[in-house]
Amino acid sequence: MKCALIYDFDGTLAEGDCAQHGLMPALGINDVGDFWRLVKERAKKDDGDEILSYLGLLAETANALNSNELSESNLIKHGKAIPLFPGVNGWFERINEYANKNGLELHHYIISSGLDAMIRGTSIGCEFRKIYACKYHYCNGGEIATWPAQAINYTTKTQFLFRINKGIDNSWDNAAVNKFVEPDEREIPFERMIYFGDGDTDIPSMKMVRYQGGISLAVFDNKKWDNENTQRKVEKLIAEERANYVVPALYHEGSQLDVTVKGLLQLFKRKG
Repeated sequence: MKCALIYDFDGTLAEGDCAQHGLMPALGINDVGDFWRLVKERAKKDDGDEILSYLGLLAETANALNSNELSESNLIKHGKAIPLFPGVNGWFERINEYANKNGLELHHYIISSGLDAMIRGTSIGCEFRKIYACKYHYCNGGEIATWPAQAINYTTKTQFLFRINKGIDNSWDNAAVNKFVEPDEREIPFERMIYFGDGDTDIPSMKMVRYQGGISLAVFDNKKWDNENTQRKVEKLIAEERANYVVPALYHEGSQLDVTVKGLLQLFKRKG
């Protein structure tokens, strides 16, 4: 019985935004807040997509410095600097073992606006069947980032849920994702999906997974729980019926998240 655990990355498995760890300092971007202000200004001025504006501004900054920090090899290197939430490093081995003992075939996926190569560079980069994330097209053997090959924003995330549902492990085959397939013939039913997200950018995916019969799990940085904005965000997710469960981003054995996911896997098993 195939099941899928589908994760956002920034703020869900890792602290903060992907690029602010290693990459932005290497590009001389020391005021992250100001960088994102410029991204929003550009998106508004161009009446464009914020993620494309972000990827473009990173590339412009690198080009202005004649820097190769956006090369695939350097992004993988910078990924090693990304701090993961407590328990994440042991999470996949433990939950896979638990699923196997209960006759479940568990697959892990990332759907993120973060940078694909940086996520692959983390200690957990090898744990996923597929990482759907932002990436650049390269020339000169992967050294020069020329333009965004893939940009994933809060609404485009939902198409990748259908790719997972239908067993399409790529981002380019639009004919396959749009082809009608009877629900009971799809590789991983929505009813056996758990989506992990941390906030506004995950709301369309959370809502869609719930609507299709799956489970949405909202996580929050436990160190920020006393922050009023964090509490308001959690309150909103519950009030607007975006998430089935809200738990701290603590992945160690016996945590609220760990026990909740194990209970949900038991529910999948019982429903067959």
